[in-house]
Amino acid sequence: MELVTPSIGLVVWSTLSFLILMFLLTKFAWKPITAALKEREDSIEGALKQAEAARDQMQLLKNDNERLLNEARAERDRLLKEASEMKDQILAKAKSDAKTEGDKMIIAAKDAIEREKLNAMNELKSQVATLSIDMAEKLLRKQLADRGQQEAFVNDNLNSISLN
Repeated sequence: MELVTPSIGLVVWSTLSFLILMFLLTKFAWKPITAALKEREDSIEGALKQAEAARDQMQLLKNDNERLLNEARAERDRLLKEASEMKDQILAKAKSDAKTEGDKMIIAAKDAIEREKLNAMNELKSQVATLSIDMAEKLLRKQLADRGQQEAFVNDNLNSISLN
């Protein structure tokens, strides 16, 4: 049974070596290990806080981007509306100017046509008068070929003219 029960010397030396080992571990190993664990815990906690802060900042940036995007959309819509209104005004002005210019051209053309018509009428009257005189002259020459007929014609015309 000696194998199963330890002797008192073995127990004392085992206890003593355990206590020395505990002292050495406490003095040199536990403090650096706990300090390293504490430092790691602090760095993880700091990283979590930084991640939370970054997430909050990202949310703020996202909200800010949404606001800017909405403002840009509103500005784009306003500019498109202004451009559409401007286009309508320009088209209306162009139509108005074209109508005014067209009316002026129509009036000028009517005036030109009327002047040409009057000129043509005057020229036609002049030609008709010339032809009438030529025909009357030829007719009178033919009828008044002798001197007696000429005197009778002159006397008849003098008698028909009344002096006022």
